[in-house]
Amino acid sequence: MKDRFALLVAALWWGSLTTTGFLVVPMLFAKLGNPAVAGNFAGQLFAAQTWVALACGLALLTYFRSRMTERIDAPTRAAITLIVFALLLALLQSYAVSPRILARDNLKLWHAVGSGMYLGQWACAGALLWRMAPRRAA
Repeated sequence: MKDRFALLVAALWWGSLTTTGFLVVPMLFAKLGNPAVAGNFAGQLFAAQTWVALACGLALLTYFRSRMTERIDAPTRAAITLIVFALLLALLQSYAVSPRILARDNLKLWHAVGSGMYLGQWACAGALLWRMAPRRAA
């Protein structure tokens, strides 16, 4: 039961990143017409996404911690590394990059850095989900 719940949490994390970053935010900019208003809404959505990432990441770290014995096997180590790296990207994006974007301080650079961090978090969450998915016998 724990394994299925953990897989669901990983799917929620990756799915929320995908929906927010690749569907909702581009739609805001396409439909609202005013980039400043769309950017404000997008910032609020990305802040909420950071909280989703923290909740999912901490839940998954707890899950993998409960599965550990004296030695950490390679798949568990890889999963923990992906989770920690994704959480680090989410926190840096939210607390180091977002304030600079809001201040419009070298907007093009910081927007590119933030987008790269978001894409990195998305890739880590996707790789984690892929690794956690059950394997079928051929």
